Amino acid sequence: MSDPVRVLVASVLAISSTTPAFALDTPAVAIVNQGFGKAVLTVTAGDSGAPNGFTMWWMTAADFAANGNQMTYYPSSIQGAASFTGVPTLNTWDGSLTSFVLAPNQTVMVEIGDLEDETGVWSNMPQELTPDTAYLFCASANAEEGIFVPASGYSTNEGVSTLGGQDCTLTQGYWKTHGPGDCQQGNNSNDWPVGGLTLGTVAYTDLELCAIFWQPVEGNGLVSMAHQLIATKLNIANGSDPTDIAATIAAADAQIGGLVIPPHGAGFIHPSQTSSTTQALDDYNNGITGPGHCPPVSVEASSWGRVKGAYR
Repeated sequence: MSDPVRVLVASVLAISSTTPAFALDTPAVAIVNQGFGKAVLTVTAGDSGAPNGFTMWWMTAADFAANGNQMTYYPSSIQGAASFTGVPTLNTWDGSLTSFVLAPNQTVMVEIGDLEDETGVWSNMPQELTPDTAYLFCASANAEEGIFVPASGYSTNEGVSTLGGQDCTLTQGYWKTHGPGDCQQGNNSNDWPVGGLTLGTVAYTDLELCAIFWQPVEGNGLVSMAHQLIATKLNIANGSDPTDIAATIAAADAQIGGLVIPPHGAGFIHPSQTSSTTQALDDYNNGITGPGHCPPVSVEASSWGRVKGAYR
């Protein structure tokens, strides 16, 4: 690291008397799957584990090339970073993931592009990834000093391309920025095919659904599941084939029942009870599962959600 940011990181590490530079083994990263707006990856700790959590780093392949084929290893306008330090409640993989603090050689799965509703993580780019775009990812173990301060080397860069905008469903990030009211962002049009939906047994208007989209999850599995369920039902109303997701939709509606979803009510479901259903809906919306179809999508910055604070 030769730029001022790298000097700053080195200085922070030099101050510490408890965690010398690169005291921990370098984690490994592997690609599991890719969707319309996300990439699914595994992070495997080295023999020393990641006792302070870990950080994922990513850049588009185009920015990587323009940057001299190197990562900057610090949050910037061209690089995403997410520091995983706490307890997840969204993508827990049926309860098997309970902490981002890793034991020696432990492997966990994370989803970059699906961080806005996750807990235990801080990111400068929590929003969805850009569709039909090549990305590079790597990871480092965190030092005690705080987020983004590495205590290990950086893993080998792993590359993946997100899915394109043809013959696939659309993500919640698309629908919550191409809808009515506060869900119409920038110059986007209102593309919602319905004026309301029923979630569980409760009917909501389009403006009420938009408010649910922008409701922070804050550890409420009902809200995170509702985000994906709304997107799924909008996809189906828009013409996507529901065959592969019909049973999951029915299960989600049964779980919700008569609960009124925040901010319109005080309904609550623990995320451990909704994790697998939310994941299945998310995979469908991302085009990982199902043959869902969507019309051509214009890929522009204003189309993929607004950056919101992700440290919850």
